[in-house]
Amino acid sequence: MDAPEVIWGLLRILLAVALLAFGLYCCYIKSIHMKYDHIPGAPRVSFFLGHGPLIWKMVKNQEPLGDLFLQWAEEYGPVVRFNVLHKAVVLVLSPEGVKECLLSPQYPKDQEYERTCNIFGERFLGNGLVSDLDHARWYKQRRIMDVAFSRSYLTRLMGTFNDQADKLMEQLEGKADGKTAVDMLSLLSRVTLDIIAKVAFGLELNTVYDDQTPFPRAIYMTLQGLSKSRIPFFEYMPWNRKEVKGVQESIRLLRHTGKECIEQRRKDMQDGEEIPLDILTQILKGAAQEEGCNDELMLDNFVTFFIAGHDTTTTQLSFTIMELSRNPEVVAKLQAEVDDVIGVKRDIAYEDLGKLQCLSQVLKEALRLYSPVPTVPRWTRKETVFEGVKIPANTTLMFSQYVMGRMKRFFKDPLIFNPDRFSKDQTIPYFTYFPFSLGGHTCIGQLFSQMEAKVVMAKFLQRFEFQLVPPQSFKIMETASLKPLDGLVCRLRPRRHLRYEGD
Repeated sequence: MDAPEVIWGLLRILLAVALLAFGLYCCYIKSIHMKYDHIPGAPRVSFFLGHGPLIWKMVKNQEPLGDLFLQWAEEYGPVVRFNVLHKAVVLVLSPEGVKECLLSPQYPKDQEYERTCNIFGERFLGNGLVSDLDHARWYKQRRIMDVAFSRSYLTRLMGTFNDQADKLMEQLEGKADGKTAVDMLSLLSRVTLDIIAKVAFGLELNTVYDDQTPFPRAIYMTLQGLSKSRIPFFEYMPWNRKEVKGVQESIRLLRHTGKECIEQRRKDMQDGEEIPLDILTQILKGAAQEEGCNDELMLDNFVTFFIAGHDTTTTQLSFTIMELSRNPEVVAKLQAEVDDVIGVKRDIAYEDLGKLQCLSQVLKEALRLYSPVPTVPRWTRKETVFEGVKIPANTTLMFSQYVMGRMKRFFKDPLIFNPDRFSKDQTIPYFTYFPFSLGGHTCIGQLFSQMEAKVVMAKFLQRFEFQLVPPQSFKIMETASLKPLDGLVCRLRPRRHLRYEGD
């Protein structure tokens, strides 16, 4: 047999294998459809891709997927099925489902979290607190870090919250002439980055002052990469090579910074030097007492807190200011409260935060409409029934605080910004509001985030009048979290010419 015949024979075998594999894959997809098609859902775009093209298009355009899920919920009910390739996902938008799944350890994290372990081949969150699927290892990490996020510990950080927020106020004072366009989204991102860096790791980044620092862009690129990694084969497209390389370099910068920070802190502790009472110190002390907490794992958590510790608060603050800009009556109430509680004090005390009830309601309402993390995925090991719909075992479940916060079934006029929903005489339907998730996996940093948000907002309201620079669409952009599509460009004026205590 000559060479051409051998090659042709091999090609026929390969073709036969490919056709067999294709046929088996078609059968597998069909079996998935048959298994889940009793669950309500929108018609699939295609047999193979399912609803993927709709979702990938929205991801590419940075549109919030929650809007599509909300549309499906209104049309098909609180339990909705959608398909992407051979995978079926069930969106559960019922308080019953939220209570059952998020409060129970019987529904573990879904493998969707593994997507955050690596981005484009670079280790990102690894086995950190957010991404770890091993419950025993996760529980050990959580136990180590709970101390660093306890109320008693965080109250000692009020001085840092005040100092870092004052740096932002100083920057804004230089621009508060009623004419200068101020990029508030950028500055809020920078101040929250400075706060988490200082409070958590003892780093003086001072990005509020330094436009050339690489950290804000590194985080932006990383979050962009996390979002784009949802698009199939994105990293393999030649025209995306530059963006992929930028994401990889950004992740390496963050992890290298974390490594230097950990090594220096460990050396300081060994040398008996005075060290700051920050979160990194608590983590290192706890890690020394626990087996299996290596440097890579601490780096994973460095990146986790570096990213999550500032991005979620940035989202909340930016949408709060955006909504306040079109609700002047709410601004007036807030300023009256701040004047009463804070007055002309420069430093806000921890005891002051509890007295800012109107501000608390405003921040909660911003989270209802613009939850920084729009969805929470879980995995069901056993067959489950929600709202009369049977869900097979071994299914990815998705819960969306963004969607439930916008459903007429749970909130009157849900798209209207109304902080009075959270007043003491009002009742929020149980298990419909969970911006920081619920149960054992509730966000460890929620108290940290809300203390930070209150300090920054109280100082901002104490000192400035503000308005958005038109045009402003008030639309939402989604990358790994939500942001105002048009940014947050404002004009500022000082509220009054008074000397603050400490000036």
